[in-house]
Amino acid sequence: MTQQTTVKVSQQIALLIESLRGLGWSEDELAELAKRKNGLPKDNSVFEFDYEELAVFAAGEPEIYESAVRKGYQIKFNTLGGLRSWLYVAFGMEPHIDRRPGLEGVTAILTNAQLERLETALSFGWRIEKIGESLDEGKATYRLEPIQR
Repeated sequence: MTQQTTVKVSQQIALLIESLRGLGWSEDELAELAKRKNGLPKDNSVFEFDYEELAVFAAGEPEIYESAVRKGYQIKFNTLGGLRSWLYVAFGMEPHIDRRPGLEGVTAILTNAQLERLETALSFGWRIEKIGESLDEGKATYRLEPIQR
């Protein structure tokens, strides 16, 4: 029995992948990114993503990139702001971020499917705690916080 491992990518690469998914790119289009010579979109969001960075990564690390696109990934290191951005880009929702010393964390309302994706992608060093049910059926409120502060 072989153990399947999830590839690890930087927070920035994860954001770039999720941003293109949000623009409607299919898994196959994402997987073929390194072969695209032009036609990368220009990001006019507040993030101002440079998709050329993702194309360079895809060309330089093709096995890792394709596995990340097709099988999922784990982010190597999450920051509070990066986690907030990932939730926004991946799920189109604005989570609450708390930067008060000793209380750092992110609170988000998630579906079960979103929670499963987050659990796979979240870097080590974070915990997810369900803190309540949501008024939206099929959703709950979760708090994500660093294990050590």
